[in-house]
Amino acid sequence: MTDPILKTHALTRYFGALKASDAVSVDLRPGEIHAIIGPNGAGKTTLIAQICGGITPSSGRVEFMGRDITGLTTRARSREGLGRTFQISALAMEDSVLQNAVLGALGASGRPWRFFGPALKDSVLRDQAEDALRRVGLHDHLHKRTAELSHGQRRQLEVAVALTLHPKAFVMDEPMAGLGSGGSKQLTSFLDGLRAEAPILLVEHDMDAVFALADRISVLVYGKVIATGTVDEIRANAEVQKAYLGEDT
Repeated sequence: MTDPILKTHALTRYFGALKASDAVSVDLRPGEIHAIIGPNGAGKTTLIAQICGGITPSSGRVEFMGRDITGLTTRARSREGLGRTFQISALAMEDSVLQNAVLGALGASGRPWRFFGPALKDSVLRDQAEDALRRVGLHDHLHKRTAELSHGQRRQLEVAVALTLHPKAFVMDEPMAGLGSGGSKQLTSFLDGLRAEAPILLVEHDMDAVFALADRISVLVYGKVIATGTVDEIRANAEVQKAYLGEDT
């Protein structure tokens, strides 16, 4: 079996007496999309925050490319090649599409943020930004203010920003949120091709997208993984049907 690119080992996180993550062990293998699903309050956001560095686990560890990154900051993990998109947009709405993408390329370069102005004139950074925007279909909107984009286009821009970091793996938190059926199908098609470049750990409520994309699914309930398997295995799992899928299917 190919070694995982990303792996959690018994991640546990307490908030007071509440155990938001209960010894969660999941992994992400090369070329795959591994979906994390579960009802609201299952602990998905807490798990993603621990993987990406926003929350420190009470116990357990995170490995990336065979290295323990549990003590690294979010930015340091990004520089290591862990690309993230957010459930709630983290884009600079008043900046242009190109400026947002260049900002991502600047972060990947490790140069200080105070040099952002000159970075806009840096041909290497600009080329990286424009290439990422071209790949997600936003090259015709380079100079448009980000606030003027549609919701679906903002999702595309978030992926473009992540692409400028040359990620070795993606962590995506509900990328389909707020998209209509057309936008969801378009993004699903794009993510399906993206896995060949970097595997994706996907947290998503859109079950049509999950079933279309996922090689494996892990089901999180009350902070604990109750099942991991293929789409067919998860569909047929009685415990999963009772805890989650029975709500929607």
